[in-house]
Amino acid sequence: MQFIEIVEKLKKGQSGVVDFKIKNNPVILTAASLEKAKVNDISFLDNNSPLNLRNLIETSKASALLLPANDTYIIEIAKKISVDWIILKEPKIAFAETLEFLYPSEIEREGIHKSAVIGQNVKIGLGVSIGANAYIGDNTEIGAGTIIHAGVVLYRNVRIGAKNLIHANSVIHSGSKLGDKCVINANAVIGGEGFGFVPTSNGWKKMPQVGIVILKNKVEVGSGSTIDRPSVGETIIGEDTKIDNLVQIGHGVTTGKGCAMAAQVGIAGGAQIGNAVILAGQVGVSNKIKIGDGVIASSKTGIISNIEAGTVVSGFPAIPNKLWLRCSANFKKLPEIAKAIRHLDRRNSR
Repeated sequence: MQFIEIVEKLKKGQSGVVDFKIKNNPVILTAASLEKAKVNDISFLDNNSPLNLRNLIETSKASALLLPANDTYIIEIAKKISVDWIILKEPKIAFAETLEFLYPSEIEREGIHKSAVIGQNVKIGLGVSIGANAYIGDNTEIGAGTIIHAGVVLYRNVRIGAKNLIHANSVIHSGSKLGDKCVINANAVIGGEGFGFVPTSNGWKKMPQVGIVILKNKVEVGSGSTIDRPSVGETIIGEDTKIDNLVQIGHGVTTGKGCAMAAQVGIAGGAQIGNAVILAGQVGVSNKIKIGDGVIASSKTGIISNIEAGTVVSGFPAIPNKLWLRCSANFKKLPEIAKAIRHLDRRNSR
């Protein structure tokens, strides 16, 4: 792809092209980091790239660069080098869009593999692909353009919208509903039964889990993640929410739009999570907790009480992030502090 083609495409995207220089108009074949870029590669600097990376633009072998508009230091260097470049408000978004141009998604062959098992009264939309050894249960509906890879299991009465991508060996249980343009990565389980047991004098009594899971449009679920159905009612994942690998979402949880959950997040049953909430790796959320819109929880935070909207929290139990940073800065001083307190106690006891 010629560099000028990338420029024209980015003008139509979300990255905010501010300026560009086309001197050589190179052919761009691949993308790479500044450190490893070579001829015919394109690379980028983010708004927050460290100084050592920023200095690399003078020596990088990349044929073209995507650069941040708010960095005057970078812009001054860019004007002196011979490499073609684009100045953007959001270079990271531009890089993501460029990767889409250079590496278009593989389109699966339309049709149903001969080894797939299709139940009764299944409705399949136009352009659907179903891979080898997939199982589609009775009364299931699959929307147009959806791709179902090998070994996927859809139980009965599942509703799948249009243009979904369901990767190998994922399982979607009965009654589950997916909107449009969702991505379910390999080995994810949608709609498995919630962890519901009632203690009795004769041991645990299993609580039947007869609810369903609903994924709104553009939800993505990582490999090995699980979203459980409740005993009654619904577990709902809001539109455009992104869930990393190995995340556990309990029965009856609801999330708002645009949330992000990193690997090993665990959310207990009944938690209510607002819009645009970010949970970093290994965050734990107790049952029936309410988390307001725009909350950010840093890695390994333990949330055991409600969190107000717009708060950034850390630690266990969760406290405001700035307070946590001050506390953690003093952790290594605790032995000295304890020693000083003991010394004061001895003096006061005389």
